[in-house]
Amino acid sequence: MLNQITPVLLTYNEAPNIERTLHALSWAQEIVVVDSFSTDATLEVLAEFARVRVVQRAFENHADQWNYGISETGIETEWILALDADWVVTDALRSEVATLVPPPDVAAYAVPFKYCVYGQVLHGSLYPPTIALYRRGAGHYDMDGHTQRVRIAGDTRQLAGYLLHDDRKSLQRWLWAQGRYAQLEANWLCSKSFAKLGLSHKLRRLCVVMPWLLPLYYLIVKGGLFDGRAGLVYALQRAAAEALIAVNILARHWDAACAGGEAEN
Repeated sequence: MLNQITPVLLTYNEAPNIERTLHALSWAQEIVVVDSFSTDATLEVLAEFARVRVVQRAFENHADQWNYGISETGIETEWILALDADWVVTDALRSEVATLVPPPDVAAYAVPFKYCVYGQVLHGSLYPPTIALYRRGAGHYDMDGHTQRVRIAGDTRQLAGYLLHDDRKSLQRWLWAQGRYAQLEANWLCSKSFAKLGLSHKLRRLCVVMPWLLPLYYLIVKGGLFDGRAGLVYALQRAAAEALIAVNILARHWDAACAGGEAEN
């Protein structure tokens, strides 16, 4: 099965992460990397791996970048493994995939996560399983808030092996990324009917709930209290990310109220 899979990764200034991710893909015959014109040492690191094929493309949004990577880069294997640059394939996941015999009606597999902070694996995280392994031609990406969601033509099952989410980029880069994500997420949330939103998205729209609820849920329910400093960092990261979304939503309401007041005057 491993010989039937091409890993596909997106990169932009991922020098702190990409080497670990690629080392865990040493079984792959070819790895396709779609790079958004990185300005750090990402390309130099990629050049050290003989089986990596780099294609550069200007970034528009995550969905377009993924659709290009899986459809326009000449992949010939039957299966694609779609990975972010900080997702590390564990030995357990590789072993499970190696022995897979997918039924004809199964088009994709979802993979669970374990989150890392400072390289330490946390007891639990707030990441749901993601569809990462799917048949070539069966997946198509659409934007969903600040990120992308893959639509699969066919049945999906879940694997037991997991990915490590292990981002080692700087705090400044994390804050920059979260600022962008928060604006996109707020725009998406405010464009939807409140009644049609799922529970977690409704709580985000209420602004004052998620910045407090999410970190407490992680610390108490998910066992984050047992993760020491790394667990506290993760809880604070989630609180900060949710607070940025809330601030963006409140800013939209404020701007709308000010615009309405000016119109009345």
